[in-house]
Amino acid sequence: MTTEADTKHLPERAPRLDWAQHAPQVYKAMVALDAAARRGIDPGILELVKIRASQLNHCAFCLDMHSKDALAAGESAERIIQLGAWEESQHFYTAKEIAAIELTEAVTVITDGFVPDEVFAKAAKEFDETELAQLIAAITVINAWNRFGVSCRLVPGHYTPGQYQH
Repeated sequence: MTTEADTKHLPERAPRLDWAQHAPQVYKAMVALDAAARRGIDPGILELVKIRASQLNHCAFCLDMHSKDALAAGESAERIIQLGAWEESQHFYTAKEIAAIELTEAVTVITDGFVPDEVFAKAAKEFDETELAQLIAAITVINAWNRFGVSCRLVPGHYTPGQYQH
């Protein structure tokens, strides 16, 4: 038998720092960089990239934001859920999406050494050079947002779709 005490959620943590308030010029520059980086990228692919990078970086705030934005834009819950195990569920995605997801992982987990030639080549086959440059920029930007979110322990769960432009 489950009691009320068994189902009570743990208390929400407070954020460590409202970094955007204390570094407003950096925040404004990040917003501008984000807007520039996403130009020309399919919005669906962009959200998959942002969700996957945020999963890898354990950024709960960005996961909350980008999952909600993707759902609001018509993405299926199934594809979002399967993203964490995309290698076993590639049939949910297009070849172009898989190339973007693989590149996202390689760029995000750069501490493994480098972006493998085969991962880059696969992305270069699916995206023209301009798209590829924009995709790399978008991956880099979400990784930066994730680092702000994780460092400052931004609190997930309060975002509403479209609340921010990044």
